[in-house]
Amino acid sequence: MDATGKLTPSPPRTSAEESLELWREYRRTGARELRDRLIFMYTPMVRYIVYRKVREVPAQCDVQDYLSSGLEALIRSIERFDPDRGATLEQFAWSRVHGAVLDELRRHDWAPRSLRRDERAINRAREEFLAAHEREPGRDELAASVGMTAPRLTARLHEAELAAVASLNRVVRCDEATTIERIDTLESSDAECDPVISAERREAKERFRGAFARLTMQEREVAVLLYVEDATLREVGQRIAVSESRVSQIHTQLRRRLYEQLVAETALFASVG
Repeated sequence: MDATGKLTPSPPRTSAEESLELWREYRRTGARELRDRLIFMYTPMVRYIVYRKVREVPAQCDVQDYLSSGLEALIRSIERFDPDRGATLEQFAWSRVHGAVLDELRRHDWAPRSLRRDERAINRAREEFLAAHEREPGRDELAASVGMTAPRLTARLHEAELAAVASLNRVVRCDEATTIERIDTLESSDAECDPVISAERREAKERFRGAFARLTMQEREVAVLLYVEDATLREVGQRIAVSESRVSQIHTQLRRRLYEQLVAETALFASVG
């Protein structure tokens, strides 16, 4: 696409004879710029292989890792190419890059190959059934399509789900304003992460502190001994020099006073547990 927004024709593809001539010149001179031209010439092929294979085999690693492996294999194929063996440089590089990308995928994918093979077969059968019948297949129909029993199909699908490991730090959106990782899109079950609940808890604590501050000094002391230090009524009585029955009366009184002050906030305290 040019500056006016119109599509421009793609540059003509280099022929096998032209690439061979360029490679021979590189081998003769060892000029780095000639090798770089060869790399640039076949980089689109590397990208094609990588993006096709990454779609087929789930992996948790960033696609740049596979592009790097593919480019390294491309460079090695340029160095090791032998035209006397009958293959073109493109054919030789394709096989080397394809193998390197597969090796990298397998290195990062802990699921066995048999599981990935079954997963691809199930996905193909599902797509073919949908195209033929214009609806999703039932479990028995899908199992019959891939030659499995329904329980076996269910088990393989479950195993494939468990094998779908992905990094929580993988970027799912990136622009000039922000970068969003997968972990940022997950809903947290931690109430502390909910701003509404956190605000309600802060408000409930402030209301309780205000009500507690309006108790008498003796009532506050009894409350602390009972609920913070976990003392018994007898131990509290000994600490403040009153009878055990008097401690019980003070306890009942402070609870009533707190209730009277906070009864209007019942909904608030219920929402924060």
